[in-house]
Amino acid sequence: MTSYTGINHLAMATGDMQATIRFWRDLLGMRLVAGLGRPGYRHYFFEISPTDMIAFFEWPGVESGPEKDHGAPVSGPHTFDHVAVGVASDEDLWELKDRLEAADIWVSEIIDHGFIHSLYAFDPDNIAIEFSAAVPELDVRERPVMLDRDPVDAARQGADPVPEVWPPVQRPLPREQRRIYEGMGSELAEGIK
Repeated sequence: MTSYTGINHLAMATGDMQATIRFWRDLLGMRLVAGLGRPGYRHYFFEISPTDMIAFFEWPGVESGPEKDHGAPVSGPHTFDHVAVGVASDEDLWELKDRLEAADIWVSEIIDHGFIHSLYAFDPDNIAIEFSAAVPELDVRERPVMLDRDPVDAARQGADPVPEVWPPVQRPLPREQRRIYEGMGSELAEGIK
């Protein structure tokens, strides 16, 4: 089974990289760890944790989406609701709340969701952000909980992956045929070498 290490990065879009850097790096304190650019294009990465990043493309003409409350129902085409960033403790939530309010950025009260405590805000592109601190004694990763009164059939099968759902690999690609192709961002390696 694949061994996941976290979310390498979430990729978002912005029309104002300056405001994005000021918010994610300078206000939230996430290091700007990589940046690519040429006329008409930028792609910058911010470190959330040792294994997780959030990245932003900047293209001409990108406009902020309409402000949409976290978890508010939608209809029609839709692909994204909000980013939830984990923090170590409630103390981190209080620190973020103070920092966002001092910057005159709307921020919610701290909400008790039972297994997590959360704080909500929006970045300069109206991307809905939730900051969440786990309630240690109620770790749903350790003890999964399903309270849906009418769960879909797949959820009824439990928390762990069900391997029989998808066909097994019959012919893995032989090692001698594996190739990794150069793509956008490969120039970052030059800055590391």
